[in-house]
Amino acid sequence: MKRLAPLLAAALVLSSCSSSAPAADPTAAPVAPTATPAVDATEAPDPTVASAPASTAVDSTTPAPTSAPIPALPTPQVITGGEGPTGDLALVSGGWATDWSTRTIDLDELRIGIQVIPIRDRIPPIDNPDFAPASEAGWSDPEPGLLLVMGETARFYPLAMLIVHEIVNDEIEGRPVLVTYCPLCNSALVFDPVVDGQRLRFGTSGLLRNSDLVMWDDATESLWQQIGGEGLVGAYAGHRLDVIPSAIVSWGDFKAGYPDGVVLAPPGRPASSYGRNPYVQYTSRSGPFPGFFDSSVLDERYPALQRTVGVTVDGYDKAYPFSVVQAAGAVNDTVAGVPIVVLWSPGTADALDSPVTADGVDVGAALAFDRRLDGEPLVFTPAGDGRFTDDRTGSTWNVLGQAVDGELAGSRLVPVVHTNEFWFAWSAFHPNGEVFGP
Repeated sequence: MKRLAPLLAAALVLSSCSSSAPAADPTAAPVAPTATPAVDATEAPDPTVASAPASTAVDSTTPAPTSAPIPALPTPQVITGGEGPTGDLALVSGGWATDWSTRTIDLDELRIGIQVIPIRDRIPPIDNPDFAPASEAGWSDPEPGLLLVMGETARFYPLAMLIVHEIVNDEIEGRPVLVTYCPLCNSALVFDPVVDGQRLRFGTSGLLRNSDLVMWDDATESLWQQIGGEGLVGAYAGHRLDVIPSAIVSWGDFKAGYPDGVVLAPPGRPASSYGRNPYVQYTSRSGPFPGFFDSSVLDERYPALQRTVGVTVDGYDKAYPFSVVQAAGAVNDTVAGVPIVVLWSPGTADALDSPVTADGVDVGAALAFDRRLDGEPLVFTPAGDGRFTDDRTGSTWNVLGQAVDGELAGSRLVPVVHTNEFWFAWSAFHPNGEVFGP
């Protein structure tokens, strides 16, 4: 208890993937655990994306080797028995009904991201969310958000709101969905929350692993990793949540592509309380907060805070660093035998560097799709101004995978599961994954 006492004295602490306690100022800066080096927000920025405009498509569609790619997410090994949490972890989890004897990880891998007890759901998820028509919302065009399209419904979840809440327990056209975002990994993922026929309600545990959000479910109080959707500890250890394709795009692109779409509405608080970034100069750092991530295991092939398109097809993962995709504009590739394309377009702000989420530098949006249409693959070339043309008809497409002009106007590509997390996070959770580029 003595070792944790200085942490409990803090009136407000944010997790590495968090914003604030319900009653606290959501714009307060995150604080690393006092036992770790202080966060230096004055470090010189690292370039995270190439500065040259996209102009030349990359075509990497030559046949792949006959050997199958290595799965980046192997089946987790469930460990049973052993002691439960000790030290500070035991203190902050006192009273939890989690089955600590069943797990896929060493409990020492968990970090305490919230420094005020109780830590669970101190970052408040949104349950039963409300939505407003896109035509009535006042977000600025560069504002980034999570795009989710299911059936005839298109929804936009502004990162300015997800920074504060991290989890939205939602439902679309009668289907439960779990919308999640971890700011310190920039990982936005949507899951099917139904496990063994039971819909689970998820919250923020206040714990982290590899600087990434660890969630909990209120049915078994199991702990779950956000990146990968793996059950880590408890009755559901070893389970994986099914991922539903989503993407990070700008409000301007969303409005133009889905004018009849809807946007997440503030849950009982003024809209003006959102939009301020509590992680000022985070993406200007040379690495993640050391208290939440072991910097000795950083993969140095790319800058740690560079955004990366992580594509998952049939259990295989491949990374496309933003610097590579931006320079090309369009990357035509094949993953696990499936022809895919990764498209990049300017106009989306970095929500995690400037004090205001919409005022960040333009990092653009990068989305991944199955490039087959009517069973035949297309090859895409950038046409400038965030538009693309296909080799079959010369039709014009936008970054959302929609044909907006030409013979194929009205057609739409099917997205593949992909993420935009930071390079350090993708490489930590996919050590055997393939990486596109030099």
